[in-house]
Amino acid sequence: MKITVEVDCTPLEARAFFGLPDVQPMQSAMMDKMQDKMMENIDKFSPESIIQSWFTFDPKMAEKFGDMFVNMTGLGAMRAKDK
Repeated sequence: MKITVEVDCTPLEARAFFGLPDVQPMQSAMMDKMQDKMMENIDKFSPESIIQSWFTFDPKMAEKFGDMFVNMTGLGAMRAKDK
């Protein structure tokens, strides 16, 4: 014998039926708090500030990054042939 039961309910109704707590207010509060923290620190993750933090420790680092990008694009091989 096989019995099939189909229940049509929302997730909120299913949580209430099983006695689980409604975590939606807590999720909203946490998301608001996370968004506030992200907005406070958004300036630290701008491209200009990231590049500036990379180049503050060594003045020759800019030259090294430039060489790295030239080699990555394949222009380094063309420059070596020209020499």
